[in-house]
Amino acid sequence: MKHLLSIEKLAVADIGQILAAAGPFKKSRGNGKTKPLAGQTWALMFSKQSTRTRVSFEVGISELGGRPMFLSANDIQLGRGEPIKDTARVLGRMIHGAVIRTFAQADVEQFAQYSGIPTINALTDAEHPCQILADIFTFQEQHGTIRGRTVAFIGDGACNVANSWIWAASKLGFELRIAAPKPFQPDPALLKRAKGNISVTADIRAAAKGADLLYTDVWISMGKEAEAAERIKTLNGYQINEALVKLAKKDALVMHCLPAYRGKEIDEATLEAHADTIFEEAENRLHVQKAIMNWAVG
Repeated sequence: MKHLLSIEKLAVADIGQILAAAGPFKKSRGNGKTKPLAGQTWALMFSKQSTRTRVSFEVGISELGGRPMFLSANDIQLGRGEPIKDTARVLGRMIHGAVIRTFAQADVEQFAQYSGIPTINALTDAEHPCQILADIFTFQEQHGTIRGRTVAFIGDGACNVANSWIWAASKLGFELRIAAPKPFQPDPALLKRAKGNISVTADIRAAAKGADLLYTDVWISMGKEAEAAERIKTLNGYQINEALVKLAKKDALVMHCLPAYRGKEIDEATLEAHADTIFEEAENRLHVQKAIMNWAVG
């Protein structure tokens, strides 16, 4: 039994094992032969709304032979009312695995500690490990190993997705450049802890120059809606568009974890020009998460 709580805590060998298994899961989809979750019930405990994460995990659990049980914030409230450790100890006696999408990283970690069942972080405010594993798998499908390559993250560099990219760069040996205005740059303490070939700049053009991958995320993450006007004002100009893409390598990929807000973090024309990659990236959440669950119960 294993947990996927963060890229930070995931061993390099385990990252390699998950990424290596994702391709065969993708190629063999529909043959019905691999059922590592047969006879199991996995709970999806979501305090935050979701499209891609919920659908990919529900479908993935079913295709691996298990039964998904969706529990929304109205059904079970992580971090409110009953202590997490008590919820974990109850559910751990009834289900076989948990996929948790919530606010506090500590909630996911405490659930894993007390439940005694495989626990997967499907997003917290601190990290989004499943997304970044799918992103790296997508890059490697099209361009080969990410080691030694250059990734430019444009926009809100202090978000959970950027945090997971920081840890991935530290562990997998690629250069990460984060272009963000000062208020949205990553925590220096996090950068110091992660080490790696990671740089932070307010110069979007410098970050994009010669990059193998241009990546962005929404400016207004869930729970940040009250800050929308100020965020848009500060992040204005940190957009992936045709002019920025021209600064990257000729064959550079453009990726977005979705949902995308055209005209803000990416413009309409650029998203549509790179839609094949972006929506392949979204599909790959399914295949990578099947590999994660297979690894977790192995």
